[in-house]
Amino acid sequence: MSANRQILFASRPSGQVTEANFKLVESPIPTPGDGEFVVRNHWLSLDPYMRGRMDEAKSYAKPAEVGQVMVGGAVGEVIASKHPQFKQGDFVNGAFGWQEYARSDGSGVRKVDPARTPLSYYLGVLGMPGVTAWMGLLDIAQPKAGETVMVSAASGAVGSVVGQLAKIKGCRAVGIAGGKAKCEYVMKDLGFDACVNHKAGKLREDLEAAAPKGVDVYFENVGGEVLDAVLRVMNPFSRIALCGLISQYNAVEPYGLKNARSFLVNRIRLQGFIVTDRMELWPRALEELARWIAEGKIKYRESVAHGLENAPKAFIGMLRGENLGKQVVKLV
Repeated sequence: MSANRQILFASRPSGQVTEANFKLVESPIPTPGDGEFVVRNHWLSLDPYMRGRMDEAKSYAKPAEVGQVMVGGAVGEVIASKHPQFKQGDFVNGAFGWQEYARSDGSGVRKVDPARTPLSYYLGVLGMPGVTAWMGLLDIAQPKAGETVMVSAASGAVGSVVGQLAKIKGCRAVGIAGGKAKCEYVMKDLGFDACVNHKAGKLREDLEAAAPKGVDVYFENVGGEVLDAVLRVMNPFSRIALCGLISQYNAVEPYGLKNARSFLVNRIRLQGFIVTDRMELWPRALEELARWIAEGKIKYRESVAHGLENAPKAFIGMLRGENLGKQVVKLV
């Protein structure tokens, strides 16, 4: 390669993200300074949180900067190094952005082993999404055997792991997904006990049928109408782990909950969380996830786009729910 192709964040979206919000450019391949290394990215991660970074609104992380490389995680190989802890040939995972080559001082970077699992898994089930599922369900919601666990966006990178973790812990796992095909995948491939198609037009009735004894734990990825409907089936002293609100990320006006009274009547405990708040839990989470994958207790699927130039289109599709499992971009 003679140049570093990059996707720049070109403009802030108003409502729906479009490909015009991004720009493909070329720049020289970086060289490392003292205490730095250069990585050639093999896989790029696309995640819903990136939509929030595109806005200027106050959040848990600073907004992406217009004109700069679009933020995002990637995994790749160190091709040049002047860093004492990273050598040429190491494979690493870090926030390298939407580009084919990146320079890093090692902050927030972890080494990964391509012989242990496919490299792309370190962006998904053995990366941030997997740890998010583990932390939100097992550390925050703490389900007990025999309880009903419900998760929205159940066919996605996080939700698919949540339901399987619930089954490992002896719970009834109920998914919510957009479309018949996704629900079939969630039940037949991932082993959920039930799945509700929120596009079928009878959300309330289907939720009641899928969880006849009510819901003890709800793992929220979607928000809006889905959250409002789930509040009707929550049990007394139930717990909600609030991970994401993807249905609201492109919304110009926020959705107003109609069933908020359920929080009071059912004494529901709601906790939002950000996976990077508890970095001390990551080693344990990753160890357990890796073991359960090896034992065949966690199955995993990816939607793969090819080429950096297709990252914006794939990202927009993910926000629309077009992906099945984790959305990644293959660069090498």
